[in-house]
Amino acid sequence: MAIVKMKGLRLLAMRSDREALLELLQGMGCVEIEEPNEDPKVWQGLLSQTDGVLSHPDGEALSQAREDLQAAQRALAVLKRHGDKGRGFLTPRPQLTCAQLMEGEKQGRQAVHQVLEADRHLAALEAQHGKLLTQRAALAPWLELNIPLDTPSTQEMIVQFGTVTAGVALEQVQREVEGASELAQLTQASADRDVRYCLLVCHVSAQEEVFQVLRDYGWSRMNLSGWTGTAKENDQRIAKELEENEQQTAQAEAQLGQLTELAEPIRQAADRASVNINREEGRSRLLDTEQTFLLEGWVPEENWPQLESQLKAYPCAWELRDPTEEEYPKVPVKLKNNWLTRPLSMVTEMYSLPAYNGLDPNPLMAPFFILFYGIMMADMGYGLLMMIASVVVLKKARPRAGMHNFFALLGLCGVSTFIMGAVTGGFFGDFIPQIIKLFNPESTFVWFWPPLFTPLEDTMMILVGAMALGFVQILVGMAISLVKKVRRGQVMDAVWEEITWYVVFAGLGLAILGVTKVVLIVGGIMVLAGPILTEKGFGKITGIFGSLYNHVTGYFGDILSYSRLMALMLAGSVIAQVFNTLGAIPGNVVIFIIISLLGNTLNFALNLLGCYVHDLRLQCLEYFNKFYEDGGKPFRPMKLDTNYYDVVK
Repeated sequence: MAIVKMKGLRLLAMRSDREALLELLQGMGCVEIEEPNEDPKVWQGLLSQTDGVLSHPDGEALSQAREDLQAAQRALAVLKRHGDKGRGFLTPRPQLTCAQLMEGEKQGRQAVHQVLEADRHLAALEAQHGKLLTQRAALAPWLELNIPLDTPSTQEMIVQFGTVTAGVALEQVQREVEGASELAQLTQASADRDVRYCLLVCHVSAQEEVFQVLRDYGWSRMNLSGWTGTAKENDQRIAKELEENEQQTAQAEAQLGQLTELAEPIRQAADRASVNINREEGRSRLLDTEQTFLLEGWVPEENWPQLESQLKAYPCAWELRDPTEEEYPKVPVKLKNNWLTRPLSMVTEMYSLPAYNGLDPNPLMAPFFILFYGIMMADMGYGLLMMIASVVVLKKARPRAGMHNFFALLGLCGVSTFIMGAVTGGFFGDFIPQIIKLFNPESTFVWFWPPLFTPLEDTMMILVGAMALGFVQILVGMAISLVKKVRRGQVMDAVWEEITWYVVFAGLGLAILGVTKVVLIVGGIMVLAGPILTEKGFGKITGIFGSLYNHVTGYFGDILSYSRLMALMLAGSVIAQVFNTLGAIPGNVVIFIIISLLGNTLNFALNLLGCYVHDLRLQCLEYFNKFYEDGGKPFRPMKLDTNYYDVVK
């Protein structure tokens, strides 16, 4: 339950062994390769037998692996659109050895290619379908004209297809055209709300007068080049092509539906590409010489003996060192926790990992987080649902680390919720008393054990208890800060900060109990003495007022913030009881169960998220600010990183 100690590793090995060593390191998953220092002086001890010329490996394999992954993901997306349901939420990921995962590379690529080719064929058919519909729409206005669309103009006659505005009657336009010249004729093919589609036949000698008239009516020539025959003939041809296109599209979709059986090989291809990407990204951070390669990175101290025994099989040299204080910000952080505190990693990672030289907050936070969540939710029914969901998912689905931590934390909080529900007598609110009254209105049912307190009747006691728990957590945070400062030699800082206020709090308690006021007076003197002894000049005066204001308002605000424990407990209990009461009004058991089920489902969903958010706030703002140093960089070793399969040894 601590931050794992890291060792800086510099490794020199033969280029001929590079692939084998990278596979070894990836299989062990305990080395994070970082960008190396390219200064030859850093590698002076290891480069004595080489030419010292450093260069990065070729990145072509990395680009290819990324392309393979993108292609596999596109293929899976295509199959999903055409019927592949994937795996169920509770279906565990299949297990493969590394050798099995890397097998069938050719078959995997063929499967990806087959799916993508079928999808491209379908896309081409759909594009053609759209094009045919567009062509048919363009022909629709001219279907009534029994004249080929490719009828050309001659030296004596002008033939044009075009449009005029629909805002003027056709007869008026025709009269003016014929008035301009008896050698011109305007024939309407069709009309819509905006324009009239017309055919103009005009003698060359009359074109200027006729076009002058038509311009006043918005004449716009239509370009129908590329068509042959009449509009109706072309429409019939396109209709036939559309029918053929629809048949081919149906066949292509049916073919893609049959290709869903390739989903598993494609998932394996995607995982294979992910593994290759992870390894090639590590290789891209190496440095090559003519015959050797150089690796720089970090390895957990606890994993080094096993790694060292594996490296001895290769002709290589290495240098292991402890990180310096200047390197702490870039040293990766790995947390080592047990079954109880490991689920809290999702909370820590959501906030920020601790600094390498800081403290692992998980064991310090776990009891408070789990207890506070149970206090806010406080219902046996909800706790039971949380525990069942946790057990079912963890046992059946075997989720990965992130989801595993989530459901493990859900189960732990469910236990706390169930216990607090037993203490307060809540089971989906007052579900049991209400349903018993439907059968026997005279019933005065009480729990088999008397609740220690109830949210509606003991609200003030719960509020005081919540703030008392908050005060305890704040005192624990101060104690952690005190120990940390003493270990770092900051004894006086601990005296004027944590110890001073411990004395003040103890003095307040003793004064309230009427024991003595001496301790409180000593605490007050220490509050005044701190700024006087540590500040200079006018800062002594401002320091006194600043210390008093910041600490008094800070501690008061922090403690008051824990009243949310009472508020959420009360809100959840009241909402559940309101829905149960509404369901009981009709006096029908079925209606009661339906309304209660809907209401409690909504209440459970809201509280599930709300309690987590408020619990997280209490830990991150009121607790962590007493001792927590964040900013840690997560440990990301080169490993067998997969999405669809579990790689086992």
